[in-house]
Amino acid sequence: MNQETAYAAPQHDDAVRNFSVLLSSTPRGARLARLLATEQLRTWGLPLHPADLVVAELAANAATHGRVPGRTFRLMLYVIGDTLRVEVTDTRGDRLPQLGTAGADAESGRGLLLVESLADRWGVAQGPRPRKTIWAEVDLPPELARSCSGATRGLSQGTQEGKNPHQT
Repeated sequence: MNQETAYAAPQHDDAVRNFSVLLSSTPRGARLARLLATEQLRTWGLPLHPADLVVAELAANAATHGRVPGRTFRLMLYVIGDTLRVEVTDTRGDRLPQLGTAGADAESGRGLLLVESLADRWGVAQGPRPRKTIWAEVDLPPELARSCSGATRGLSQGTQEGKNPHQT
């Protein structure tokens, strides 16, 4: 049964900030993903922008392109060191995202271009079958980030990574 409700995992350790929720693969689930992520970022005292837009685009893609009727997608946020990582996992591992070149009058096709311009890093991790995870990382201002477990910036090793032209 595919419900329009979300379950947020309880957080017991404030030093490791993470949030995970399963949502229906519908436009309503995508909207709820953005609302829940925004509230979680507020709770953590982190800036909403650009993470709120990254979540919105990745969740909308999961509900549109990664949709399998009756299956959910997972939104996960976590902070390690000075990096906020957003992950959206859906059950369409056979459909990998591609940067589009939408026409000037097209109404869609620019979501990953937006993610690429807003995130410091992004990419795709496949598996386990039939899943794929689209992830994006946003570097946090050092004064807002709390170190966790000695981890350092850039959690993306070992996965396909999108190239951000604004990254040095």
